Amino acid sequence: MTQRHRHDVCLLCATEDAEDSSVVFRDELWAAEVLPGYEVPGWIILRARRHAERITGLSDEELDSFGRRARDLVAAVSEVMDAPSTYLLVFGENYPHFHVLVAPRGEHVPADRRAGDILKLRLESADPHAAHALVPALRSALARALPQDAAAEAG
Repeated sequence: MTQRHRHDVCLLCATEDAEDSSVVFRDELWAAEVLPGYEVPGWIILRARRHAERITGLSDEELDSFGRRARDLVAAVSEVMDAPSTYLLVFGENYPHFHVLVAPRGEHVPADRRAGDILKLRLESADPHAAHALVPALRSALARALPQDAAAEAG
């Protein structure tokens, strides 16, 4: 399957064409973006840049760097959203391309929308304008969270 064909059938591969206003960061292996349909303020998708299905499809290099990228993105989202808890959710059932949802849980989130039920906010709290407006602050927070050598890569 060619990369172009993957863009046609894989929502996550198609985000390679996302506008800069959606992109929190990209390096050679990983990208973090606001994903259409998941535009809750503070929700960011961290995805493998190449089409890799499930965590078992990641290369050693991708796997080695995933934890650092996830840690730094969670730190940035937590800071910007002033979230007492930030979830890192992996399912891969609807979209097998390896990705995780970083979803901050602020104090305003009611008890019946916490833990796995936070996904109900996908439709209830979607606000594309507010989600995209946070991207510059997330970029800045991520730059502070990244070690200096990684910041040079991601910039």
